[in-house]
Amino acid sequence: MQSMRNLNFSFLRNQRLWPYRVLVTLLFALSAIVTTGKAEAIIDGRRSIVLEGQVARLIVDIAGGSISNFHLQSHGLNPLEWEQKGPNTPRPMGHFLCLDRWGAPSDAEQKNGMPFHGEASRVEWQVLKDSVSNGAKVQAEMSATLPLAGLGVIRRIQLSTNQAFFIVSEEVTNMNKLGRFFNMVQHATIGPPFLDEQTVVDANARRGFMQNSPLPNPEEPAVSWPEARQDGQPVNLRHLTNDPNPNVVSYTIDEEYGWTTACNPTQGLLIGYIWKTAEYPWFNVWRHVEKGKPFARGLEFGTTGLHQPFSILATKGRIFGRPLYEYLDANETRVKTYACFLFKIPRDYKGVTRLTYDGKRLILKERDANAQRNLVMEAGNLF
Repeated sequence: MQSMRNLNFSFLRNQRLWPYRVLVTLLFALSAIVTTGKAEAIIDGRRSIVLEGQVARLIVDIAGGSISNFHLQSHGLNPLEWEQKGPNTPRPMGHFLCLDRWGAPSDAEQKNGMPFHGEASRVEWQVLKDSVSNGAKVQAEMSATLPLAGLGVIRRIQLSTNQAFFIVSEEVTNMNKLGRFFNMVQHATIGPPFLDEQTVVDANARRGFMQNSPLPNPEEPAVSWPEARQDGQPVNLRHLTNDPNPNVVSYTIDEEYGWTTACNPTQGLLIGYIWKTAEYPWFNVWRHVEKGKPFARGLEFGTTGLHQPFSILATKGRIFGRPLYEYLDANETRVKTYACFLFKIPRDYKGVTRLTYDGKRLILKERDANAQRNLVMEAGNLF
């Protein structure tokens, strides 16, 4: 029973966080320990869940819940290589979850211990179901409790065994006795060596604004993807070289599905995401440079497009008619899903001009190219 010491019981100090669902989650975790043990791997000194398919490999960090590695079995390059692995303490890496907020807490919340981007990447996650194969997919399940926010999250991951894609479904429950505002943003982050001056980002984003524009109307001036503005001059966000400004730009999505891709033709690899716009109506682009070189790009999709504390979000309400937060009633649960995929690409690949999904296939149309250059994946039912 040594493994039981790894469970996070901090939420037991607050008796109001004890609805039925929390008890069920805890029993699942205890059952997994008692009956099967934790089939974990130590990756770069950190406890991890490894999902192994014939085509791709997926690694999920347990201390913080980050998706830290997703690569082709035939191509070891990991686009989600971001942040040093370091000690086995909870921290954000690669693709991490921002929950219950995106951005900074208020000064008072910070004094009470609320971290930037919320607690989800700063707590220990629990393995509910070890990675197992059902033939078509390798599956795993994990959970986390956010003691300050009073939220619980259960994450179900499915990696295709014969295609390079995975699906994540996250079920968030408000364990408080009262309803509350919350935000949920997928902070997918690409870094070197996949990220360099040759990397191109595409998306079906539309109208947007710069986060460094002053309140109370940061949406003025408005821009259209992939354009942004810095000191009145146009900036093309498909590219990043030695200047990260404007640092964060947020855009709305108008189609049924939102999508984004990042490709590096020199490296021969493309990574992409697709999600339901009804669940994640905003696409947020973060760019960071160190020593004059691209160091990080956040391909962030979520429930908000304003990087501010809740007091400011509540006052502003909406931008471009889109909400800046969601409301979760007491004991209410909400489920959101997204998919991530990889493709090999030729060295002269120009980027993605359109992505379509018909419930069975993902089709990526290359910019300025004919249909023979389309990238096609039989993905089946993603949502």
